[in-house]
Amino acid sequence: MSSSIILMIAAMGMVTYIPRMLPFVMLNGRELPPFLQRVLKNIPYAILGALIFPGVLYIQEDIRFGVVGAVSAFVLAYLGANIMVIIVGAIVILSLCSLFL
Repeated sequence: MSSSIILMIAAMGMVTYIPRMLPFVMLNGRELPPFLQRVLKNIPYAILGALIFPGVLYIQEDIRFGVVGAVSAFVLAYLGANIMVIIVGAIVILSLCSLFL
């Protein structure tokens, strides 16, 4: 392995480590305002939605399959079904739709 690759790996490690370490060190012992705490708690859900939702819509060339699958999963989740029922239900609904579309 050449020294340039090792140097690049070390630099990438530092670039990844510094943004994670700085807030931990700077906010150690301090409490954030409640509004900021609520905003920070929602960030993982927003990021997860942004990463997953475009993939859901473009699961096939026809965007209708993605929309039907997403809507069926949302409806089942809203009704309080557990995750296995949501997954199996969305698969069954998409299978039925593939027969008719």
